[in-house]
Amino acid sequence: MKIELDDLSRAQIHALLEEHLRDMRAQSPPESVHALDLDRLRRPEISFWSAWEGPLLLGCGALKELDASHGEVKSMRTPAALRGRGAGRAMLAHIIATARARGYQRLSLETGAQPAFQPAQQLYASVGFTVCGPFGDYAPDPNSVFMTLRL
Repeated sequence: MKIELDDLSRAQIHALLEEHLRDMRAQSPPESVHALDLDRLRRPEISFWSAWEGPLLLGCGALKELDASHGEVKSMRTPAALRGRGAGRAMLAHIIATARARGYQRLSLETGAQPAFQPAQQLYASVGFTVCGPFGDYAPDPNSVFMTLRL
């Protein structure tokens, strides 16, 4: 598996992000969908990576700088048909390593509270993320679970 910085130009990335947005909209009410579209993922404070096995896209993830000491995990996704291959865990490890290399003291994320998000919550907890309150621009939301990791 190769994880690379991605410029968001490839059709496979567009399709995966569209799958991600469709799924988030199906799982959560509109005001609780915090997934980023292509334009917002291209902002300078966001780094976006993709994971590949040859020509096969296994997943993606992003890191948003909230401030000089705090980052946010964004857009973690593996295609539904390719889950269980370790791409999510590898991408998360890459994001954590990048956050540490940048000198962040804390890495946070928002995920859904619905049962469909339980596997994601378990993945994050397995590497040390703990439930916390809202951070950044987030407000309390019964459809969101906020998690953080001290680096």
